[in-house]
Amino acid sequence: MSTIKFGSSLGASNINSTGNHQSGWEDDAGKSDDAIDPNKLLQCPYDKNHQIRACRFPFHLLKCRKNHPKLASELKTCPFNAKHLMPKHELSHHVENCEDKPRPVSAEEEPSKEMLRKFQVPVSTWRQPVSEDWDKEVDDQADTFVWGVSTNKLSQNKPVPSTINHLTPGLRAPQTLPWKL
Repeated sequence: MSTIKFGSSLGASNINSTGNHQSGWEDDAGKSDDAIDPNKLLQCPYDKNHQIRACRFPFHLLKCRKNHPKLASELKTCPFNAKHLMPKHELSHHVENCEDKPRPVSAEEEPSKEMLRKFQVPVSTWRQPVSEDWDKEVDDQADTFVWGVSTNKLSQNKPVPSTINHLTPGLRAPQTLPWKL
């Protein structure tokens, strides 16, 4: 059986006469040793025949976990990387040697005093304002509030607007305005 692999527009396409099926992303992913390569192939812990791209691996794990509930109950997840699933008895050994485990900072990597000084948070100089006493500020001369009654002295001294209208006889103007002046 022959498999056709499409080439670029500049060169001819290749024909594979081997029995192995190879597509473009599988070829590139198999050769990649980059840990963050999204096309890197990973093996499913539930079914060893499943080879999944790294970018689709979390979705595949959820799907396979539903299809293999017995095996899912036997496998435990690594606390440092959710893609690491292993049997319960191997988990402690894996946690000690996990490649994603945070490493302690060595003496060579410790920041210098100049760098620490650069990132220090300044001490706050905020002071609480003098407290207010609303009882001292109360206006004893103010009138008592009554709903619907205006105590505004400015609006009481205004003259009443004239009611002359220049409308045609067929139209009628309102007698009062929707607000009180």
